[in-house]
Amino acid sequence: MCAQIGAYTWPALLPGFIAEWHLTNREAGWITGIFYAAYTLAVPILVTLTDRVDARKVYLSGVALTIASHVGFAALADGFWSAAVARALAGVGWAGTYMTGLQLLADRVEPTLMSRAVAGHAASIGIAGALSFVFAGALGQWLGWRGAFTAAGLAALAAWLIVFLWAPSRERRAVGAPAGRLFDFRPVLRNRSAMAYAVAYCAHTWEMNSLRGWAVAFLAYVVATTEVGSPWIAPAVVAMTMGLVGTWASVVGNEVSIRLGRQRLVRLAMTSCVACGAVIGFLGARSYPLAAALVLVYGLLIWLDSSSLTAGAAGSADPRRRGATLALHSMAGYAGGFVGPFMIGWILDLSGGMSALGWGLAFLHVAIVSLLGQIAFNALGPRDLAGDRSRSPDR
Repeated sequence: MCAQIGAYTWPALLPGFIAEWHLTNREAGWITGIFYAAYTLAVPILVTLTDRVDARKVYLSGVALTIASHVGFAALADGFWSAAVARALAGVGWAGTYMTGLQLLADRVEPTLMSRAVAGHAASIGIAGALSFVFAGALGQWLGWRGAFTAAGLAALAAWLIVFLWAPSRERRAVGAPAGRLFDFRPVLRNRSAMAYAVAYCAHTWEMNSLRGWAVAFLAYVVATTEVGSPWIAPAVVAMTMGLVGTWASVVGNEVSIRLGRQRLVRLAMTSCVACGAVIGFLGARSYPLAAALVLVYGLLIWLDSSSLTAGAAGSADPRRRGATLALHSMAGYAGGFVGPFMIGWILDLSGGMSALGWGLAFLHVAIVSLLGQIAFNALGPRDLAGDRSRSPDR
């Protein structure tokens, strides 16, 4: 939670940066997306290393880079390029923190607890990610954006100290002899079940980061164009609530998937996201209360299968290649997470700037991506071990 609390300081303060630095929507989308691009490039290396070394070492290195990125942004950022570099460094830091934290859990919990451990891990990150919008918004008003980024760096420092002091070093739990070369992903690519969850996670993260990266800007646009004055609930608070609702949905969705089956839960969530994504931009631009409600509903639907997708990938993996499987899973997801926010900004610029039509088309493309992801998920045919009540859902 301490490592993640500053992750969305940039999107939380995005409207102010667009105005202060005279950024185009496309440039804003690049800065938002480059975090995920750097993550995508770094994660196959950093997470796969945890198949051979203690994940704690990689985790501490990742949090150290996160500290450097936030403090560097506060001290040096003054426009597009410096902001992009700092956010890229934050993406590398997050690559050494997110899935390596999951590997830390996988090394220390029994297989029967894996599904709930993944959900708890996702919940802690989700709660902090949600709070980061209000964390950044409040500190931005009080101390300015440089103060908000400095506070994010201090929170990450607290995370580093917690793990350094209270998570003792240990060798990885033996799960058999090393399976081939360290960075050989070909066996993972041949695992159709793991790849089905990875492709679905790509579409999932595409839509999640599109909404999370642009929700505040979308709501601020609706406030400005519908002449509601000061809304009773600010855009940053709506974004925080979206994250909290999404975290709850992720945990509940995981429990439902254990009983209903992962495949059914994933299909239900993705179908619902297609429907909501197709209308949120067109309808939400008409009314701020409607826009806020649609953002919250859309967030709930997007997060519903979040834990289930990652637990499905972990459960489908060869235990000797779980790090490589999670690395490829995360890389696929955050590749979508990079493209999504950029595409939102690109479509807005192509349609002449922020407008009801522009926002409608921007979110419509996300709905199309979700539909394509569901088609690919069905075609690859994942195993649904959650449907077998007599076995662990992740064994």
